[in-house]
Amino acid sequence: MSPETKAKIDNLVQQNKIMVFMKGTKLMPQCGFSNNVVQIMNTLGVPFETVDVLADSEVRQGIKEYSNWPTIPQIYIDGEFIGGSDILIKMYQDETLRETVEVALAS
Repeated sequence: MSPETKAKIDNLVQQNKIMVFMKGTKLMPQCGFSNNVVQIMNTLGVPFETVDVLADSEVRQGIKEYSNWPTIPQIYIDGEFIGGSDILIKMYQDETLRETVEVALAS
């Protein structure tokens, strides 16, 4: 990953309380897993930002190296890598996601 791509990802993760690297946009997810994440965040009613990795091949590959996680979407909350769609669904179901998000937004 280039230093420029790493800096770009660093900035996105640090500047946004909830950052989702996904296929498509929050208005038009381009895969089911990305759509799951958008639906969960919308259900929680929390502000979140997204980056469409399909529109930026360097970020698409770079985010996988950045997190050492092979799949998209990837969710960061308060600068911390949370995981992908499967982990977010589990956290939503066991209520830990709401708590994590509330703590992040309050800080």
